[in-house]
Amino acid sequence: MPSRNVAVVIEPHAPARPGVRPDGGPPRHGPARLPVRPDTGRFLVLACVFVCAACGLVYELELVAFASSLMGDSVTQASVVLSVMVFAMGIGSLAAKRLRRFAAAGFGALEATLALVGGCSAMTLYAVFAWTGDWGGLWADGPRVLLVAFSLAIGLLIGAEVPLLMELIQRIRRQDAGGAVADLFAADYVGALVGGLAFPFLLLPFLGQLTSSLLTGAVNVLAGAALVLGLFRRDLTCRARCVLLVANITVLGVLACAAVLVDDFERAARQAVYGDDVRVAVRTGVQEIVLTGGTEGRPLGIYLDGRLRFAGRDERRYHEALVRPAMSGPHARVLILGGGDGLAAREALGHPGVRRVDVVAVDPGLVRLARTDPALSRLNAHAYGDPRVRVSAGEPFRWLRGAPAAAYDVIVADLPDPGITASTKLYSQEFYGLARRALAPGGRLVVHAGQVATRPRVFWTVEATMRAAGLHTAPYRVAGRDFGRTTDPDRSADASRAPRDWGFVLATAETRPPLCLDRREPAPRTLTQAELTADARAVEGTRVDGLSASTLLHPRY
Repeated sequence: MPSRNVAVVIEPHAPARPGVRPDGGPPRHGPARLPVRPDTGRFLVLACVFVCAACGLVYELELVAFASSLMGDSVTQASVVLSVMVFAMGIGSLAAKRLRRFAAAGFGALEATLALVGGCSAMTLYAVFAWTGDWGGLWADGPRVLLVAFSLAIGLLIGAEVPLLMELIQRIRRQDAGGAVADLFAADYVGALVGGLAFPFLLLPFLGQLTSSLLTGAVNVLAGAALVLGLFRRDLTCRARCVLLVANITVLGVLACAAVLVDDFERAARQAVYGDDVRVAVRTGVQEIVLTGGTEGRPLGIYLDGRLRFAGRDERRYHEALVRPAMSGPHARVLILGGGDGLAAREALGHPGVRRVDVVAVDPGLVRLARTDPALSRLNAHAYGDPRVRVSAGEPFRWLRGAPAAAYDVIVADLPDPGITASTKLYSQEFYGLARRALAPGGRLVVHAGQVATRPRVFWTVEATMRAAGLHTAPYRVAGRDFGRTTDPDRSADASRAPRDWGFVLATAETRPPLCLDRREPAPRTLTQAELTADARAVEGTRVDGLSASTLLHPRY
């Protein structure tokens, strides 16, 4: 039978196996040896791209949500976090070019590091916030610098993913660059969509910020380990496989331990923030509400998203100063925007002649707590049990758009400070125009406009915005009594956070309203006419001239 001549050509420097050089140098580019078919391998790489993109966006949103809830001004916080992360992603992509020859091992190490940093970011930031005090300041203090540092680190790691994943997908089957980029970015963008929707609708409401970030880190490390140690394990040396396996198990163990201890951590951090007197801590769909004191003679304090709402004697002083000057004229029909704690309603109901009080509460959870908590309901004199009070849950701006014209004698805007971006439109010219329309002839609008001593520009911007809406204004302020004025250790934390003063603006649509108190009010009261007159004169000394009105399209707070 005919014989076959078979020629065998051996290259003297050919690698013994793909991707490994016999001289011990860095691996060369070459086709990957996969345990599955190339089409299946490409699908698994794209699936990993999908998962990693979802995890990356969750990390970004975690940082934005955390910074916004504790620092306020969500536009600024989102801008800082996202811009720093996008910048870092570009730097990370450039840096990852040097790792393309070690694409599989580099990607495995990258995902383990990203899972650890991203998964622990929220817990670390909250620990710094809890044990070092309020964020305060601008960029000089540690917590804000740490926020930027996390944004930078996570951005670098996310940006380095793309070049390595591109190298891995090309090693499975070479294709034109445009097609590979299209496939990779399609999986990346769809994953980002899923992560972006999962965070506000699933992770945050059901797991909270800390547990959701830890779970995201666990998913991240499992996806990276499965791809590298499963699909590309033959491209790794035995030592590299062992190192990556130990690293991934360690990261997963750290995240699992943190998840087990997260409840204890939250309790300890909450005590560090609010003291040992925390009695109620609930998270609604809008904010975290913490009640301190309220038993055994201790004054009740309310914190909303870590910010002191009121505490001690200052509560009654604040609400009297907010409501009483507006009630010195006609006040049969009262509208309270905000004020879910029922304390502004208590002040309004204390005046004779009030027939109806409508409360538009931003957070229904706070209203439920004001109805059911014994200390808070006692403090608001069970205002929500009064048949004259009607509560509507909703956003005040939208509610005012549907309110009938000339429906109210008094409108009380008991809203969060304008520095919190979610509240900025509630201090806009358009908002005050809607409130002006809802005022009856001779009616009065009163607005809480923040602290004058620490933020005079914000206060006078509110006043200028109300004048731009056609209102005649009478600004005034009332000094707090508890600021730095206690030696009681049970109240020192609350007192140190109590505001120095509160600024208010009273307005009507006709003429400048006089600042006076209704003499028919039942006694005793903490605010006197002499104090009100003196504080109104004092606030004029802080006036900032030349300020423009804040509008929906041009917020100025």
